[in-house]
Amino acid sequence: MWRAGVALLFLASAGGTIYLCAEMRGGMQMPGGWTMSMAWMRMPGESWFVAAASFMAMWTAMMVAMMLPSLMSTLSRNSERRLTVGAGYFLVWATLGGAVYPLGIILTTSEMRWSALARAVPMATGAVFVLAGCVQLTPWKARLLGRCREASGCGRSAWQHGLRLGMNCILCCVSFMTILLVTGVMNLTAMAIVTTAITIERLVPSPQRAARAIGVIVIAAGILSIWSAVPRHRFHGRSLLRPALKLRQAAALQMLSLGVRPRS
Repeated sequence: MWRAGVALLFLASAGGTIYLCAEMRGGMQMPGGWTMSMAWMRMPGESWFVAAASFMAMWTAMMVAMMLPSLMSTLSRNSERRLTVGAGYFLVWATLGGAVYPLGIILTTSEMRWSALARAVPMATGAVFVLAGCVQLTPWKARLLGRCREASGCGRSAWQHGLRLGMNCILCCVSFMTILLVTGVMNLTAMAIVTTAITIERLVPSPQRAARAIGVIVIAAGILSIWSAVPRHRFHGRSLLRPALKLRQAAALQMLSLGVRPRS
C-alpha cells in the first residue's frame, strides 16, 4: 500500500517539476554563447518574495522527484517510521534550496554586470565537471555513500535519522548537485541524468565502483566541455588584437612612405 503512495508522490513531484520548469522556460543569452536560466530572474512586476517562493516550490518538487527513487530501499527497511524519516530527509533538501537561491542570485547578477565573467562561464563549467568527477573518485565519497545506504537509525529517533540521512546525502551528492546547478537548474535532461546516476550508485551491489565509473565519465565530459569552450576564447582574443594589428600596419606603411624602414 505504501509503495502505491510513494509512486503517486513521485508522479506528482515529477509532474510538478515539469510544469514549473515549463512556466519558467526560456532564458537570457549571455556573452560566451550560453543561456542564463530564468530560475534566477524575476518576472516583470514580480516581487522577490514571490520569485523566491516559486523557486522553492520548483526546488522541493524537483528534489522529491530526483531523490525518491534512491530513498525507496531505506524507506522499505523503516516500515514503522518511514513517513517521519522521509519528512526529515526532504526538509534538509528543502533547506538547501533556501541557501542555494540567494547564492544563485548573487552569481547571476555578477555575470550580468561583468561581461568578462560571463564569457568565462563555459570554461568554468567544464572545470566544475572535472572537479566534480574527481570528487567521485575519493575515499571521502565512498564513506558518505555508505552512510547514505544506511537503513537503521542506530538508536536515533525517526526524525533525527531522517535529518542525518538528508545531511549525509547532500554531502554525498555535492558533485551531482553542483553539476545540475551549472548546467541549468531547470534543465530536465540534466535532472534525468543526475537522478539516474544517484539511483545507480545507491542501489547497485558495488556502489564504490559505480561512483568511480560515473566520476570518470564526468571528468571526460568536463574535458570535452573545456575543449569546446577554448575556440570561443581564442576567437575573442583575436578580435581584441585585430585593432592593434591594424594600427601597427598603418604605422609601418606611413614610415615606409617617409623612407624610414620599420624595425621588425
